[in-house]
Amino acid sequence: MRTFRLEREIPVEEGYDVAVLGGGPAGCAAAVSAARLGAKVLLVEAMGCLGGTGTSGLVTEFDPMANGEQMLVGGWMREVMETLYERGYVPDLLNPERWRKLQMRWTPFDAEGLKLLLDEMMEKEHVEVRFFTKVIDADVEPDTLKVKGVVLSNVEGYHYVKAKTYIDATGDAVLSSLCGVKCWDAGIDTPNIMPPTLCALLAGVDWHKIQPGDIGLPEHQEKIDQAIADGFFSQPDHHVPGLFMSMGQLASMNAGHVFGMSSTNCASLSKGMVRGRRLVQEYLEFYRKYFDLPQLQLVTTAAMMGIRESRRIAGEYILGYEDYAARRKFPDQIAVFAKAIDIHVYDCSEEQYERYYTSFMKIDRYKPGEYYGIPYGVLVPEGSVNLWTAGRCVSADVMVQGSLRVQPAAAMMGQASGVAAVQHCRTGQPASDLDTEELVRSLRAQGANLPQETLSKTMTRGGTPQSQACSHI
Repeated sequence: MRTFRLEREIPVEEGYDVAVLGGGPAGCAAAVSAARLGAKVLLVEAMGCLGGTGTSGLVTEFDPMANGEQMLVGGWMREVMETLYERGYVPDLLNPERWRKLQMRWTPFDAEGLKLLLDEMMEKEHVEVRFFTKVIDADVEPDTLKVKGVVLSNVEGYHYVKAKTYIDATGDAVLSSLCGVKCWDAGIDTPNIMPPTLCALLAGVDWHKIQPGDIGLPEHQEKIDQAIADGFFSQPDHHVPGLFMSMGQLASMNAGHVFGMSSTNCASLSKGMVRGRRLVQEYLEFYRKYFDLPQLQLVTTAAMMGIRESRRIAGEYILGYEDYAARRKFPDQIAVFAKAIDIHVYDCSEEQYERYYTSFMKIDRYKPGEYYGIPYGVLVPEGSVNLWTAGRCVSADVMVQGSLRVQPAAAMMGQASGVAAVQHCRTGQPASDLDTEELVRSLRAQGANLPQETLSKTMTRGGTPQSQACSHI
């Protein structure tokens, strides 16, 4: 490929304590948590609103936040959930016990309500937000993972931004990759890539007459199988998550896998969006015909693809399936969680659907009261001085990434990275040698649910061997 060398002088901005790249649940949690500790925070977001997957992606349900006995998700994420409920941005059919106690229950919310709440939080905490802005390059000190600055691009051109600390909440580990962090790319460094879905919002479902369970297993699966036998779909995909309750007579539709699509390849992503919109039309007609819902109307498709897997960093700790299966707890855990491993089908074969169904419904399904810990080291690229990651791109193997890639877990990891960044600013402790006892105490002070009795000043290191982190399931 021919290359073109670009040289230019661009404005330099400085004075920030924390620069957060990405305004999804991880980035928002990081920004607010750092700002509440007195940090000057810049939050950069590629879209025109905050919330990421939950707003621009129309994944308008929070994954399970409790384990049958207690709410595991605390801190900033719990604050968001409870505030949405108080303001009427959660369907009135639902009882708060759904997210505070019940196991394997998803909680719908209003995407526009979440956008407003996040805007309000940033304004209240004096977080500087820049929409329609992306990180395109990084300036890193030679021979050490200390980030000196990042190059941002938006309608004003390029800007070089200096901060004391940086948090990669891009979802695709964009900043980490630019900094030279070792990353695994799904579909390149792994045998497969979990397919994304372009979600959509539909109108015309009376949830007082049609309960969510009526559009779930087993009737839902029977009708999918019948439609496949009828040759209804362009791809015979047996795995269709389905329609989910939203506000009023709205439904969120999570249906249609875009197989083989990579969010780290622009051509693939572009073709995937086109394919996703066509699949939305197919599944709209499916629900109209096979569920006798002729009144269903498409309101909109999502502005961004619902990515399940892309890049993951190699961190100071690689959280693996053995940790998950053992319900392992850590003295330096910065969150606890209990969602089942959820790795979607890789193709349309019946073998893949059987693999998915068996793994999600049967393998190591947690009993009420059980959970696993997420250690601090999954947020820290190896040897990092002032860079953290948070969200689906953290350091975990393929299996565990299928549990912690969701919005509540991303938010908890984001909060931890924001608090850790401020601790670095105050103490000079590098990210890879942070006093984790102090970090856990600070997170508890912000409402995080961290029940471990024993704490440690040093992080847990190691975990799953790198050679196994990308193993095929």
